[in-house]
Amino acid sequence: MPRGSRANPPVLKRLGQHFLMDQVVLEAIANAVDPAPADVVVEIGAGRGALTDLLSRLANGTQPVIAIELDRALAAKLIERYVDVPNVTVVESDVLELDVAHIAKSSFVVAGNVPYYITTPILFHVLRPPFPRRAVFLVQREVADRMVAAPGSKTYGALSVTIQAMSDAEIIRYVPATAFKPPPKVESAVVRITPRESGLIETREVDPFRVFVQGAFGMRRKQMVNVLRAVGRVAPAEAVTILQGLGIDPMARPETLSPVQFVALMRAAGRGDTDAQMHDDVHR
Repeated sequence: MPRGSRANPPVLKRLGQHFLMDQVVLEAIANAVDPAPADVVVEIGAGRGALTDLLSRLANGTQPVIAIELDRALAAKLIERYVDVPNVTVVESDVLELDVAHIAKSSFVVAGNVPYYITTPILFHVLRPPFPRRAVFLVQREVADRMVAAPGSKTYGALSVTIQAMSDAEIIRYVPATAFKPPPKVESAVVRITPRESGLIETREVDPFRVFVQGAFGMRRKQMVNVLRAVGRVAPAEAVTILQGLGIDPMARPETLSPVQFVALMRAAGRGDTDAQMHDDVHR
C-alpha cells in the first residue's frame, strides 16, 4: 500500500494546481481509462496521488503505472508514497519534454488532470504518433465542448477538427468547481479520446494537418477562397477550382467545413505531402 506523511506541499498557482478531491469523479476517470492487460498507464500531473492510488490498483495492482509530476516537492512525496508499490514509477518532469510513447515502451493509455493553462499543448503532445490507445483527461469544460463540437456551432474550431480527424472524443461527465481544492474559477469535464486505427489522416500527415487547420481558423472570418489562397498558397483561380471540385462553396467560412473536408483540402493543395513541407510551414 502507498505510504508517506500526510503533510502536503503548498499549492503552486504558477503551475495551475487544482487538486481533484471528488472520489466519484476520480473513479470515473480510472474506469474510463480501461487499460488492456498489456497497456502501461501514463498519468500526467499525478499531483498528490489521488488518481494514482486508483490507477495503481487496476488489475489487482499489476497494471504498470508511470506517474509524471513537474512539481519537485510533489514528486518527492509521490516517490516516498509509492516506494513499496512495485507497479508504480514516478517521473519528475515536464511532460512536454518527454516522449510519452518512449517511456511507456509498450502499448499505453493516458490519464490526467492537466493544468488548464497548457491543456492544448499537452493534448497535441500526447496525441501524436505512436498514439496512445486511449486518453482520458480532466479539462476545462470549454475545452471539452470544443473537442466534441460539430461544424457550424459556436465552439467548433481548430481543436475540434484536429481531434476529430484522428480520434473519437466523448464527454464522460461534467465536474463542478467544488470538486477541487482549491476550486478553479471554471467548470471542468472528463473527456475520453480514442484514436482510431483508420483515422482520416495518415501518420505522416498529423503535423502538417494541424498546421493547415490552425492557419485556416486563424482566418475564420474570411471566405474559404481567401483562406485557401493564404494557407494553401495557391493562386486565386486554383483555389476556386479546388474548392468547387470538392463541393465546397468558395464563399464558405472555415467553421462550416467538416474534418473530412479539411483533410481533402489539405491534400488537394499539396500541404500534407512531406515532413519537410510541414517543417517549412511551421518555421515561416
